[in-house]
Amino acid sequence: MIELHRLTHPDEPVYINPDLMLSVEATPDTVITLATHGKILVAESPEVVAARVREWKAEILAAAFANRRPAHVELVATSSSVPVVPLPEPDGAGRSPA
Repeated sequence: MIELHRLTHPDEPVYINPDLMLSVEATPDTVITLATHGKILVAESPEVVAARVREWKAEILAAAFANRRPAHVELVATSSSVPVVPLPEPDGAGRSPA
């Protein structure tokens, strides 16, 4: 979740799940429209909101990649040891009209 501040209470943080955001607009106040169709007025500019969303997504991806197992690929067969099996043609393909 990202930390923002309501326009009416700039001293109190509000935490928003970026996955629920549909749009961020400056009208001239920053309005965030949520998937629930609720709207939140925040003190941050749309550019700041977008930057925080990017940071949040980058943190999630970094954590996901940090927890991956190391890539280990083992060659099981070579192209010379695997027989070539022709694929069946899709229905109607390759047939001449009767």
